[in-house]
Amino acid sequence: MGYRLLADLMVIIHFAFIVFVLFGGLLALRWRRAPWLHLPSAAWGGAIELFGWICPLTPLENALRRASGAAGYSGGFIEHYLIPIIYPRGLTRGIQLVLGCLLIAFNIGVYFVVWRRWKRSEAEAT
Repeated sequence: MGYRLLADLMVIIHFAFIVFVLFGGLLALRWRRAPWLHLPSAAWGGAIELFGWICPLTPLENALRRASGAAGYSGGFIEHYLIPIIYPRGLTRGIQLVLGCLLIAFNIGVYFVVWRRWKRSEAEAT
């Protein structure tokens, strides 16, 4: 049971990381230091999608599931609701490329707004 709980926790962490990669740039609208954590995370998330790499959390999740005696992602709330979001059916290489490009475009837009706000606040301070 301990391994299953760890595997479920890993899915929650994985999902939280995905949400942070997607929307963490918005934190920079409020906190100036947010980009120091978000930009490397977004670069990693974009690289995973664009290059078709496997996120290291995925094999860890699967290893924990196997250690718990489970064969896959079935049976619980987390598996039923979160796994399909992280690993949607029909996810192809082309879709991954589109998602990676959308991630990059969204974050460029967010950081453009952040940059303009910072410039405006610097101009007002002088």
